[in-house]
Amino acid sequence: MDTWLIIVIVIAVLIVLALVALAITKRGGVSKERKREQALEHLREAELLAARADKEQALADEQAARARRERAEVEERTALAEREAHEHTVHAQQERSMAAELKAKAEKLAPGLAQSEGGHARLEDGDRREVVEGHEAGRQDDAVRPEGPHGATRA
Repeated sequence: MDTWLIIVIVIAVLIVLALVALAITKRGGVSKERKREQALEHLREAELLAARADKEQALADEQAARARRERAEVEERTALAEREAHEHTVHAQQERSMAAELKAKAEKLAPGLAQSEGGHARLEDGDRREVVEGHEAGRQDDAVRPEGPHGATRA
């Protein structure tokens, strides 16, 4: 073979190799660009998902705050109701005590009157009013004597 033929073949092989290398580089560049675009797509999708997650978290936080607020309101209403119930209990005990005092005074003023009719005193409205007024005014010495079915006089 001639030398010039060997040189032409070597040059042809070098040109083919250069073209193959150029094609591979170009293909790698296209592949890189495709990967870059895909990475950008993933970043956009990640930002969108993060925004949705933030929105969901905000809704969850708001719901939890609403539940805590409602629980606090219920606890406040419960405490108020318990305080009112306690006040009613104290008031009822005070009235029971006053009733016992009045009953004792009535028994002292008119022995046996409180035992009639199953332990219930038979007082007319006027008699009750005078006994209560006497109690409220702090008059422990006043005596109430029944005078018939419609009234009482003080002694």
